[in-house]
Amino acid sequence: MKKILGILLFIGIALNANAQLLWKISGNGQEKPSYILGTHHLVPLSIKDSIAGLPQAIDGTAQVYGEVVMSEAMSPEFMQTMQQSMMIAGDTTLQALFTPEQYEVVGKVVKENMMADIAMLAKLKPAAITQQLTVILCMKHLGGFNPQEQLDTYFQQQAIQNGKKVGGLETLQSQINVLFNSQTLQRQANLLYCLVSDIDKAMDQTKRLNEAYKAQKLDDMLKLMEERDGNSCDPLPGEMEALLDNRNKAWIEKMPAIMKDAPTLFVVGAGHLPGNNGVLNLLKQAGYSVEPMK
Repeated sequence: MKKILGILLFIGIALNANAQLLWKISGNGQEKPSYILGTHHLVPLSIKDSIAGLPQAIDGTAQVYGEVVMSEAMSPEFMQTMQQSMMIAGDTTLQALFTPEQYEVVGKVVKENMMADIAMLAKLKPAAITQQLTVILCMKHLGGFNPQEQLDTYFQQQAIQNGKKVGGLETLQSQINVLFNSQTLQRQANLLYCLVSDIDKAMDQTKRLNEAYKAQKLDDMLKLMEERDGNSCDPLPGEMEALLDNRNKAWIEKMPAIMKDAPTLFVVGAGHLPGNNGVLNLLKQAGYSVEPMK
């Protein structure tokens, strides 16, 4: 699952309590409650209509905070930074990161799906290819997936239209670092090969993750995220911490001041919500009452 989770920009409390995506945060000196919504990048935007309590959460909050401010990702400055971060520095090339046999397999899949000769991507980081290839594969294999319509962007756009403040829990640079700089080039190459060597399995895992999200069952998502193959495709020590736990803890340090400023709707990836080091449990440890909306 790491090969999917590391791209999209996604642990337990009680089993029955986890069948929800929207949670109310109250107490700890707050005059009005805030809310946190777990999102998933690969589901249709229409899922929002089946989330209990969402209109109340929207109407009752004065600002929306996401993982990042999505509109900033469209700036020319960010696009330039992103492009630079996707490129391999120095004399290393993409081909040097694979065996000849692996390079042939990767090249075949890239040609079939990205309509590009892999030789043209010689200086592109493997993680960047994995990201682009995954989006293309999901468009082919997942019904209703449209990368131009995502929950995170939708809620921020709605907030702006309604004159509400929009903020981010982390910077775009920090997300770039997670995507393209947190692993060695060789590790990125290994994960790209994991994807291309068994696309059917990767898509099956992704479909099951989608179904768990649509059923609003964080516990089922947790089980899928914890699946291991017993090989080099499994997360290495520290990788899941960098992807989820460490970021969750950093967010928790910021959230109290944000909620004190104004009642807030937080919109973040669903994988960040559950688990001992998930945002829901960390909020409870910080003295807040956290309950699912019904």
